[in-house]
Amino acid sequence: MKIGFTGTRYGMTLKQKVNYVNKLKELNCEELHHGMCHGADNQAHEMAILNNIPKIVMHPSTISEAYKPYYHNSLTEVVELSKKPPLERNHDIVDATDILLATPKTKEEVLRSGTWATIRYARKKGKAVVIL
Repeated sequence: MKIGFTGTRYGMTLKQKVNYVNKLKELNCEELHHGMCHGADNQAHEMAILNNIPKIVMHPSTISEAYKPYYHNSLTEVVELSKKPPLERNHDIVDATDILLATPKTKEEVLRSGTWATIRYARKKGKAVVIL
C-alpha cells in the first residue's frame, strides 16, 4: 500500500510515533510519501527506514528553510522529487497515495495549518485519512 504522511514541524508525540509505526505495519506499507520538512516528516522518514519500508518518496517544498536532508540505508529505495510550493506538494502526496496518515499538533481542525489543509484535501478527494 502507498501511504502519504503529513505532520507538523513540531514533531510527533510519543503516542503518535507508536501509532504511526503500528499503522505502517498494519497497512503493509510498501511506499511512503512525505513532505521532507523538519519535525514530523523527518521522524516519519527515520521510522520508515528503521522498519524497512521498501520505498520512500520525498516531496520537498520550495520553502528552503523547511527543507531537511534525509539519511538512507541500503534496504530502502529513496526518491527525491522536484521542489514545489507547499500546498501543491501536499496535494501531490495525497494524489499519489492510497491513504493519508496525519499527526496534527491539535485535535481540532485549524485554518492556516498545512497539516490540516492536507487532511481537508484528502477528504475532499475521497481518500482514507487516519489521524493519529
